[in-house]
Amino acid sequence: ASYMVSLRAADNITVMIKLRPGISQGCQIRAKNVIRSELKMKPGENLTFTFTCSTPEKYFTMEIQKNIDCVLGPCPFGDVHLYPSGLPHLNRTFIWDVKASTKAGLELHFSTPWLRQIEPGETCPDFVSYNINSCIDKATVNIGTFCRNGSVSRVKLLGGVIMSLHLPWDSPLTASGFSIANRASIKRLCIIESILKGESSITLMSPNYPLGFPEDELMTWQFVVPSNMRASVFFHNYSLSNCERKEERVEYYIPGSPSNPEVFKLSDSQPANIAGSFNLSLQGCDQDAQNPGILRLLFQVIVQHPQVDENVTHLVDLSKERNMTVTIHFEGWPSRIQLMSEPMCLICKDPRNCDRVLTLVSGAVYKISFLCKDLSRLRITAEKGISCVDLWRCQRKIYSLSVPNVITQLPIRLHKFIWRLLAPDLVNIEITSPSLKLQQHVPEQRCNTSYSYSVVSATPEMELNVGVFCLGGSIEKIQMRNNITISLKTFGKGFLNESNHQDLKMSFVPHIKDECTFTVSPEPKAKVYLQTPNWPYGLPSYISISWYVIVPSKQVARLGFSKDRMGIVCETGRAYLNVKEEMLGAEETVRREDELLPQPRNMYHDFWVNISNCKPVDRTHLTLQFWVTLADKQIDLGVILAVVAGAGVLMATGLTVCCVKKKKKKSQNPMVGVYNADMNTRVPGKKGFFTKRRKNNESHVYAVIDEAMVYGHLLKESNGLVAPEVDVYRPFDGPVGSLPPSPPPLSFRKDIKHSSDTEEPPPLTDTDHDTYTFAHQKSGQLADHGDTTEKSNGDMGMSLLENKEQDGLVE
Repeated sequence: ASYMVSLRAADNITVMIKLRPGISQGCQIRAKNVIRSELKMKPGENLTFTFTCSTPEKYFTMEIQKNIDCVLGPCPFGDVHLYPSGLPHLNRTFIWDVKASTKAGLELHFSTPWLRQIEPGETCPDFVSYNINSCIDKATVNIGTFCRNGSVSRVKLLGGVIMSLHLPWDSPLTASGFSIANRASIKRLCIIESILKGESSITLMSPNYPLGFPEDELMTWQFVVPSNMRASVFFHNYSLSNCERKEERVEYYIPGSPSNPEVFKLSDSQPANIAGSFNLSLQGCDQDAQNPGILRLLFQVIVQHPQVDENVTHLVDLSKERNMTVTIHFEGWPSRIQLMSEPMCLICKDPRNCDRVLTLVSGAVYKISFLCKDLSRLRITAEKGISCVDLWRCQRKIYSLSVPNVITQLPIRLHKFIWRLLAPDLVNIEITSPSLKLQQHVPEQRCNTSYSYSVVSATPEMELNVGVFCLGGSIEKIQMRNNITISLKTFGKGFLNESNHQDLKMSFVPHIKDECTFTVSPEPKAKVYLQTPNWPYGLPSYISISWYVIVPSKQVARLGFSKDRMGIVCETGRAYLNVKEEMLGAEETVRREDELLPQPRNMYHDFWVNISNCKPVDRTHLTLQFWVTLADKQIDLGVILAVVAGAGVLMATGLTVCCVKKKKKKSQNPMVGVYNADMNTRVPGKKGFFTKRRKNNESHVYAVIDEAMVYGHLLKESNGLVAPEVDVYRPFDGPVGSLPPSPPPLSFRKDIKHSSDTEEPPPLTDTDHDTYTFAHQKSGQLADHGDTTEKSNGDMGMSLLENKEQDGLVE
């Protein structure tokens, strides 16, 4: 196709066609039989040209510049036209360079649908954009880049202006969409007018953004808002320069305000809930010449209808709380950034101090209100700290971990309440649920409540996710070392109805040896699932966890594991599982990580389950789950028959004792053992236990005690019959131990002997193997038996067998 362009000299228009940057020469221009890669036409020229290809828009761009001098001659005010006509369909830029005196002002008036400012690098949906630059003397300031369909209706500038309109090659636009008018001096860099109709949100930037606002300059934004609407201002991104004189600030002129202009720092919370139109001005300062810094601002203005309950305030009394913060925010905060185009919900501390996120601190009373059509888009996140410095002062205090009523009474849904529990060294934390008890959330036993508790134990070196729990289970208490974070998280709207049933308590307790200890009291005929912390990522290395399971006296527990092996390979040390009943002489079951776990078994007493980890090799981790069920004890018929048989044997023994009693009565000089207070009655043992040698002490002398004389009165009281005591099983109802079985050391052997609560005497040495003799009390010594140590040395040396032969009592 052939194009003919005619430029009038009076229009002062220049046309330049050139290759697009980065495009190879696949197409050229033929003008006056000359092939060229670019073409420039000056005012007064007429030119006919063609392209050597059928798609020149892929290769060329066109720039049409019109120079207007309002200093030397009259300005052609009014609508600006796209001239000349007959131009080829290329990506094109129209430029109007208007020179004007700084004593006068120019006004760019845009026709509807007006303009919307965009950030540098952003593109417009229809690829039609406007760029405005202000020219003062030789300095050029970029006022901004704008798309169509917005709220910016006018831009007033001091001095000259360079206005650019960028059109794509296929744009049907035939009008510039703006006009130029002459105005009196505005005494500032520029004034941008924005008309906001109905509910809307706009984003604006300071000139030269993201570069610096000119030094010691002033500019104004005028917002035209219907009187029945409410506007709020939010600063999203700003920076300050280094000022030598003056101070960078923003000023608001609000009609009807008694304190116009209202001055704010850029770091202040900006005014909100403004009724009707207002002005906002940005003032720079004199900057440090060596280190000027950058003053820039990006902000948002939101216009909303006044809410029905606009004047309804909610009292939030935190005056009696300590170490607590309450944050009201939009849903998804802080991980999600709310889009500026989203409907805005504002929280106000007073009628003019509103924000999308509001944080309230303990020790004060607040009256808040909401500018929000749908309060269900708001959430509350609260945090409270509880610490203990001295165990003596805080170990007897029980803290209630419940959400205060001041939060639950607000018309906003609670998202999360976090308790941060801080304990010093050698002080641990215990959480309990006295009436409802806790249930661990596991795949086989999920929490179906409207809220749950996440428990995390943390140190600077390690974080242990103890698990997720809800109320209504079998865990009575959890004891943990280190600092603890408990997070109550809600699900749905049911928490408001269930918040009255909160039952979590916390206290500080003395040091425990395990990282975590659970006390479990299963409900009758219930199946309880328990699993190791840090599920499913595995226990950290060298961590020990214990469970103490309470078994009622009339029931039996069934213990089983969900898999056959621990499933890890140790790089250093050994991993162990220990199971032991809480009873005298109970055997302890121990399994290493390379052994099969125990098969399901019955537990008749309270018992411990302990898991201690090694340092596993890469890609293996220790996760273990087990279950406990309770059932009523079954009475065994064989046991009953054995008890009856035992009773018969004891009765026969009693009759024999009666016969022996009658025979003993016939003896004239019965032998009665008398307690010798001066005797050494210590158990023989190591040499260090005795302060005297054998010939200087009487520890090897025993007195004979005649059973018939000492216990005969019992036979008389039973009419000669003894009711034998039957050995029957009785459950242990006394206090149980509070410590779990100790995890075995790395050299632990598999078979462990059962232990006793009493310490066994030391073994006898070779020097202790002496013959011990028994002595009879001679008649006449009863009165002065206290002196027998020295006086009856000869009698006490007589053997028991010799004595019996002499007295004729050998049976």
